[in-house]
Amino acid sequence: MTALRLLAIDPVGMGGVVLRARAGPARDAAMRFAQDIFPEMVRLHPSMSTEDLTGGIDLAATLNSGSLTYRSGLLGRDRACFVLPMAERTGPQMAGQLAAALDQGKECAFICLDEGVDDGECIPATLSDRIAMQVSLDGVQVSELTSAEIQTVPSPLPAVDFFDELPETLVALAVRLGITSLRAPMHALRVAKAHAAFSGRGFVNEDDVAIAVALVYAHRTTILPNVDDPETEAEAAEPDTTPKQEHQLDLPEELLLDAVKTALPANLLDQLSAGPAKTGTGSGSGKRRLGNRRGRPLPARNVRAKPGARVDLMATLRAAIPWQKLRKDAAPHRTGAIVKPGDLRAKRYQELSDRLLIFTVDASGSAALARLGEAKGAVELLLAEAYARRDHVALIGFRGTEADVLLPPTRSLVQTKRRLADLPGGGGTPTAAGLAAALTMAQTAARKGLTPTVVLLTDGRSNIALDGSSDRTKAGQDATDMARALVSQGIDALVIDTGNRPATALNELARVMDAPYIALPRAEARKLSDAVTSSLDR
Repeated sequence: MTALRLLAIDPVGMGGVVLRARAGPARDAAMRFAQDIFPEMVRLHPSMSTEDLTGGIDLAATLNSGSLTYRSGLLGRDRACFVLPMAERTGPQMAGQLAAALDQGKECAFICLDEGVDDGECIPATLSDRIAMQVSLDGVQVSELTSAEIQTVPSPLPAVDFFDELPETLVALAVRLGITSLRAPMHALRVAKAHAAFSGRGFVNEDDVAIAVALVYAHRTTILPNVDDPETEAEAAEPDTTPKQEHQLDLPEELLLDAVKTALPANLLDQLSAGPAKTGTGSGSGKRRLGNRRGRPLPARNVRAKPGARVDLMATLRAAIPWQKLRKDAAPHRTGAIVKPGDLRAKRYQELSDRLLIFTVDASGSAALARLGEAKGAVELLLAEAYARRDHVALIGFRGTEADVLLPPTRSLVQTKRRLADLPGGGGTPTAAGLAAALTMAQTAARKGLTPTVVLLTDGRSNIALDGSSDRTKAGQDATDMARALVSQGIDALVIDTGNRPATALNELARVMDAPYIALPRAEARKLSDAVTSSLDR
């Protein structure tokens, strides 16, 4: 409630507030409170286009009037409070546009509703760095929000001053907390001044600074310093003989650190005490692919950048309209709109697709039991993580003269354990047949919207050709042909050599497949799972 009141005092200086909370009664109560403070609220959406936000050419009005007509976007509204739900899903382009609006000093403010569950799910840093405050509704009761009174902002606001050492104090505290952005101290100073003005004071005191660092520094903290170290205690023990000036405050660092700790979530406090957390590379929402058929619309691009792309007629006309007068003067005999190749724009979509890991396992020879045991453990480990990464897993075993689909694409852990209970082994090594079965499954999965990745586990000793004949030379050539077929279909692959010694032929096969080659002799299930995960995240 305090953050919303302070935002109403200085919306341009603070930029907004990030409200981290899932949809529920508590968040609804907070938004009703915000509605009473900001009468004009405009809702945005993470998938809005550039034209919706910043405006552009009004194509219908231009064609009707015959003169160039522009329309304003939502960000052109003055003194508006923009609400951005699902802010953690904001893409880089939209985040940059919102950040540019804040940098230009527009008379607006943002309330970003961060609904992320994990620590990695948060609004883009480009946007969060320009928004002063962040609060969380974890553990907040609805009664606490509904009972809050709406206090009017004093008018006119009193002129607020601060002691000379306050900026230096805020910067030093930011450094100790591992905050690298210079915007944070500037935001903290503005919040402290706004709180003093809201309280009807003309000078910043200790309470104002404590509230400012709690709202501005807590969510940006990356290091939690120990205030009981000997150097700090020695400095605190030395008496300060400097004569105090009027309105000068004595702010011990422990007071400000306690204010930051109070606003930190409990789990974050444990992570900071243990050390800096490692950041992951997974998106957790499926693999992003660019296409021209389906998915979330993206801004159109020049059609020459991708041959065979679909032309976006509306975007093409918008690109051509500003040049019509010059082109008409140069070619007065032409009628209608003059469109040149440089005006053509292609449709683009962003598609989130699940990934399918196709394990193609060599089940031949005397080492079959060991390899199948490794594959079984790796598949179970990866499948346990598939619910978070939204991956599907399939298993193909090849031995004798053919390959068998032992496990169709699935995310069911129960079904996987049942299918992997008894795996056959022994016989020749038909690597080409295994790759052919993997290619067929990958093509089927791609038509269903999945993103297939073939993981080949073998020792490289291919000796059975596609026709079933026992010819090592022909078997190697057939395996190479199937590897080229995988590449031609644009299917990602990963080759894992499980032999006692790295095989040169298998390394060459990986080069033909344009796939990473990993030599893991006698690999354990955990080591195999980690190798697959790290290779796929590159």
